[in-house]
Amino acid sequence: MKTPLGVKKRAALFPVFVLLLAGEGLLAAQNRGAPSAAGPAAFPSLDASPQAYEYARRIAAGGTWRDLAEAALWASSVNAGPGGGGTSYMDRINAAAADLAAAPDLPGDPKERGDYVLTFLHRRFLKSYSEYQTRVDEILVSGRYNCVSSAVFYMVLGLSVGLDVRGVMTKDHAFATVNTGQEIIDVETTNPYGFNPGNRKEFHDAFGKTTGFAYTPVKNYRDRTAISPLELVSLILSNRISELERGKRFAPAVPLAVNRGALLGVNLNAGADQAAGAALSAAAANRAGFFEDPRRDMITRLVNLGAYFTQTGDEDNAIAWAVYAGERFPDQRWQELIFAAANNKLIKLIRVKKTAEARTALETLKPVLAGANYQTLDTAVLEAEAAGRVNGIKNPGEAEAALAFLDSVWERLPEKDRREMRTSAVLMEAERIGKTRDWAGGMRWLSGALERYGGNPRIESSLRIFRQNRVGELHNEFALLFNKRDYAAAKASIERSLREFPGERQFTQDLSMVEQALR
Repeated sequence: MKTPLGVKKRAALFPVFVLLLAGEGLLAAQNRGAPSAAGPAAFPSLDASPQAYEYARRIAAGGTWRDLAEAALWASSVNAGPGGGGTSYMDRINAAAADLAAAPDLPGDPKERGDYVLTFLHRRFLKSYSEYQTRVDEILVSGRYNCVSSAVFYMVLGLSVGLDVRGVMTKDHAFATVNTGQEIIDVETTNPYGFNPGNRKEFHDAFGKTTGFAYTPVKNYRDRTAISPLELVSLILSNRISELERGKRFAPAVPLAVNRGALLGVNLNAGADQAAGAALSAAAANRAGFFEDPRRDMITRLVNLGAYFTQTGDEDNAIAWAVYAGERFPDQRWQELIFAAANNKLIKLIRVKKTAEARTALETLKPVLAGANYQTLDTAVLEAEAAGRVNGIKNPGEAEAALAFLDSVWERLPEKDRREMRTSAVLMEAERIGKTRDWAGGMRWLSGALERYGGNPRIESSLRIFRQNRVGELHNEFALLFNKRDYAAAKASIERSLREFPGERQFTQDLSMVEQALR
């Protein structure tokens, strides 16, 4: 006999939440490790440091080159302000600015002076290019630099001697410009010959060997964006964040992201300078590309920590972090993260047949799930619960219990799935009955199901198999008696069979044969 198959336990599987990393073209010093968190008390702080607001206010108000230098050191993780531990670094910058200003051969012409500052910077500080070395303090320690750290340092020294220095960035590079009043000149700060590089043969000979970047010509406006001094400094933080994230150290990246947001005008703390922040945010809102929305970029970095928790199987902390940070910085992505983490948590339980625990977990998470997301997960758990009841049919009465459960949640299940599970429950019970060779009982069960639920090709096919088996069973009973020449008993047997299956051809043939034998 062919036996029907049951339904496999199923649960809706949704994509694991993916990291929302921003571009990593501008990278930072390596700082590797793994984050750890055990709830809000252990999560990274969401408060920006006071220096972020202070430097934002001072520089946005037209601060001095010293303000910019202090801000750059602070972004590099050194507090060079009053009472900070980085005063020695600032002392060295002050000394360099003083020596530059006192240089007897310092040109008066802005164009020549800009070239002189670049030569001075390379001769005194910049020793070796390192793609990920974005910190200004490290230049003072080792002489290693990249495009961001060298551009910031050039701006500091250039401003100190009266030059009008601006920042420029492309998709994966940063450099500076000098406005002489007559023209704006590019300064590729990673190269000692990088002043007005489009007109320098020495630059073209050395550039590729020095940095590996391709120079972006002045006319190529699509690939270059002028940025403010604050934005240039913020690239130091961006690069440090990117490098931490590359090393999967998402927790230490959070405070840097919060500080970068505050530096670019995202008001995070009570008592922040609202006027300065509003002005900075308005300016950033008009910026295309990387600085289009500093608040969104900051939240992206925060969401990355939750996404990392999810990817490493720590769904509880992913959800706790989303709730904790989402209360401070509302954003739709927190709900997406909660949904993804909750889904993964439930699927883990369902896969190991802990459906009851999955239901409990879902109800616990209900307050933090959006209504539509809760309904989606509720359907997934409900399907697992229903499939578990269907697949568990082994004993009498369990099929009826499974069908009753399906009836009770019928409208909450997807139409295709609920009909499939109902059919499987009917066939699982038929299979159980078939193992006892109770073909008549199986026929009654299947016929009753068709009467209750309507036509169903799979149930009808199973019913035909049971009928064939029952007909064969009755014919064999007749044949056994006939072969013993007990023709009277054989006739009585086949007459009972015809009452059960009127007009069955096999039985009419058997009756004709036994009647001939009785003549």
